Amino acid sequence: MLTGVDLSVGARETLAVLGKSGAGKSVLLKLIIGLQKPDSGTIQIHGQPTSDLAQDQMDAIRITVGYLFQEGALYDSLSVEENVGYKLYEESRMPEAEADRRVQEVLGFVGLEEYMDRMPSELSGGQRRRVAIARAMAAKPGILLYDEATTGLDPITAMTVDEEMIKLRDLEGVTSIIVTHQLRDAFFVATHEAVRQNSHVEFTPADAQKADEAEFIMLKDGVVCFEGNAKELRAAPDPYIRQFLS
Repeated sequence: MLTGVDLSVGARETLAVLGKSGAGKSVLLKLIIGLQKPDSGTIQIHGQPTSDLAQDQMDAIRITVGYLFQEGALYDSLSVEENVGYKLYEESRMPEAEADRRVQEVLGFVGLEEYMDRMPSELSGGQRRRVAIARAMAAKPGILLYDEATTGLDPITAMTVDEEMIKLRDLEGVTSIIVTHQLRDAFFVATHEAVRQNSHVEFTPADAQKADEAEFIMLKDGVVCFEGNAKELRAAPDPYIRQFLS
């Protein structure tokens, strides 16, 4: 249960939601996307209150929001191409040829275009997460929700997922809400930026102003116990936060 949570995320901004297991991080995402209803208070997406919307109205809102589930949640019986294009093929009116082009585009964006015909069982853990990111961005959402995107991955593989999140924010203008208990990944996304150099993308440390744009909140027993940027989080004196950071 969440109590007294009051936050906002602007266009192209990043919000990292931290906390131990059971703190309410995933519940927050489910409330945002409408998988759960709040007992009180309001949730707005693009300025539109969503708590009392009819199902078809909420479905229209969800088209603008991508969701990366824990562990990726790919369909094991579908190929990479079919997984990534599922929403386009099954839930949109996009012509098939256009959907095919979009699938190729997003798989190219995450560096997996040559894996279109493979099955999820033929992919590594990091490749599966990147396919899940491609699926989440296929419908060109303005907002992406990441639920423990790097959990269970080794540090090197997790870094490739972090870089995809940075690319989406900086090159595609996506608003990001990142739920994680992996501090290394949250800090990396907050303090780096993606820059396109000719035909490739470079990741560089962000300047102070850019780094300050990323907000952090920490949940403890369903209550926000910290809100601020990365620098402020590192300096927070609260014993709970110090323990979490150690």
